[in-house]
Amino acid sequence: MARVLVSDPIDPAGVEILQQVAHVDVLTGLAPPKLLEIIGQYDALMVRSETKVTSPVIEAGVNLKIIGRAGVGVDNIDVPTATRRGIVVVNSPGGNTIAAAEHTLALMMALARHIPQADQSIRRAEWNRARFLGVELYQKTLGILGLGKIGSHVAKVARALGMQVLAYDPYISAERASQWGAQLVDLDTVIRTADFITLHLPKTPETTRLINRETLLQMKPTTRIINCSRGGIIDEEALYEALKHKQIAGAALDVFAQEPLKESSLRELGMEVILTPHLGASTEEAQANVAIDVAEQIRDVLLGLPAKSAVNIPGLSPDVLQQLKPYLELAEILGALVGQLARGRVDTLEIRLQGVLVEKDIKPLLIAVLKGLLTPALQERVNYVNALIEARERGIHVIETKDSTGQDYMGSLHLEARTGGIEHSISGALLGEGEARITAINGMPINVAPSKWMLLTHHRDMPGIIGRVGSFLGHHNVNIAGMQVGRQVVRGEAVMMVSLDDPLSDEMLKEICTIPGIRDAYVLTL
Repeated sequence: MARVLVSDPIDPAGVEILQQVAHVDVLTGLAPPKLLEIIGQYDALMVRSETKVTSPVIEAGVNLKIIGRAGVGVDNIDVPTATRRGIVVVNSPGGNTIAAAEHTLALMMALARHIPQADQSIRRAEWNRARFLGVELYQKTLGILGLGKIGSHVAKVARALGMQVLAYDPYISAERASQWGAQLVDLDTVIRTADFITLHLPKTPETTRLINRETLLQMKPTTRIINCSRGGIIDEEALYEALKHKQIAGAALDVFAQEPLKESSLRELGMEVILTPHLGASTEEAQANVAIDVAEQIRDVLLGLPAKSAVNIPGLSPDVLQQLKPYLELAEILGALVGQLARGRVDTLEIRLQGVLVEKDIKPLLIAVLKGLLTPALQERVNYVNALIEARERGIHVIETKDSTGQDYMGSLHLEARTGGIEHSISGALLGEGEARITAINGMPINVAPSKWMLLTHHRDMPGIIGRVGSFLGHHNVNIAGMQVGRQVVRGEAVMMVSLDDPLSDEMLKEICTIPGIRDAYVLTL
């Protein structure tokens, strides 16, 4: 009989499901050496956030077939090591959707009507109704940053409350947003016009401190902010200053840059702010949902069935995985890059297999492309199982083709992303010992190894462009690792791909776009 170790507290309903197919040991609070000592006895491991499933733990788990995280994030699990070992890693990306959405709405209402402060006033035997004059949500404008599962549910409820809903999400089509009752607009419009702003974004380099001194200054003095997503998206010190000086009307925070919240100037404020200790997923139903969801997936895998929310590559034998792995990695890279070329919004995506890839199953490669495309928006919530579903929910139309005549490389992938009549394309192949190469961008031939930071320019092929860009980067102490230029016609349109050792700021990118001859520029990151 299979054995399952549950090393963090989970809802008993999850344990009951596991007991249908396995002997279950619930041993919480294990010290790392003890976990290392016993993990080799188990076929499955179920954790929450407390247990750190490190590479040594996974290597010691010689019988492990699956690791389950009862929650969304898998940052406490070494997923690459698990994938290399052929161990499926699963999570529960939607188990707390309703709980987080309802907590958002609860904070919005509490903020509008000063409910926590009024409660405390009554407990102090006070009766000061005038002090707690509130505002109505009806006919107010709600701005939603991030229109995923949680944000879209908030939008639907807000519309039922009679609110106008504006949304910013570069990975959602306008048609899809309208189905949830939201009007898709740019970030500046939300910041400048919304009466309430709620955040439902993953924490990434792009979203860290998205709400900062500059954006706070653009808001109306009546604006109120709610954050139940991730700490660090709001610059908390800037928020404190904005609230203290009445630049905005209020804020309700459930998440913080450092948790548990210790020293914080936000505590000094009064009615302007509501603070809760990361309660977004803290409902009986949500805790049961994530435990049941993950336990069912562990049960299914132990029975030889596929998992529905694997965050790595499910359902592939080690032999097939070994054959496809380099191309899956290439596909994910190309998906991430074409999404950045399209600046996040893609209506139609075409994937074309060429050369020896024509003989391969296109579906795993398509899923890898979509995972790369959607990861900047969804982070760990998108995986090789749900990428197709997530793309469909965002209204992305996928076209699959095979071209046996394309023989420039032994096997290559070509992607085209289309949005509102604008098209971006990228091609890639494997060279030598399976080394990934970008072989064309927007029809311009190049040969570039992907790197963490890349600068892409669209420019007119003319003397001096390369020198000016190089001088600019050198002046700003940005080191160049490599450079390639692609063109089809002399002194016509051209692209330049510069591999960088250092990141570029938005301000630097804007300056590069002012160089004569450069039509557009992108910072591409992997």
